Amino acid sequence: MSPKLTHIDAEGAARMVDVSAKAETKREAVAEGRILIGAAALDAIRAGSVKKGDVLAVARVAGIMAAKKTADLIPLCHPLPISGVTLDLAIEADGIRATATVATTYTTGIEMEALTAVTAALLTVYDMAKALDRGMRIEGVRLLSKTGGKSGDWKVGDA
Repeated sequence: MSPKLTHIDAEGAARMVDVSAKAETKREAVAEGRILIGAAALDAIRAGSVKKGDVLAVARVAGIMAAKKTADLIPLCHPLPISGVTLDLAIEADGIRATATVATTYTTGIEMEALTAVTAALLTVYDMAKALDRGMRIEGVRLLSKTGGKSGDWKVGDA
């Protein structure tokens, strides 16, 4: 049996799910993604010599702002009262890894906000460094874990 699609009504039309009867619970989601960057551009980011400014600082703020605007970007997402967002950016040998942790106490999950934060941060890195490397590649954007809610906790590797 296929799972019921909650964002489609009986006639097949898109709808926003009514979550008003659900209990508020503390929820947290962690997402990650990477951007692969050529050595010269990565060196410039590391050295802080990119002409547009501090790439990592701007990307961090962009990710946090994007988490707060997820409902404006994803049509059927609920606007959530976000209680916290962290966006970590780690320079690796061949690129930058973004990891977002987003929390709320509400009636529906916060996974989309974490995924949106990571994506916006990585797009910001691309935008700020594209003059140095137009071949950058964003990859591996995924949910790592989520806690809370009716379906309980989940992490990568769970069945």
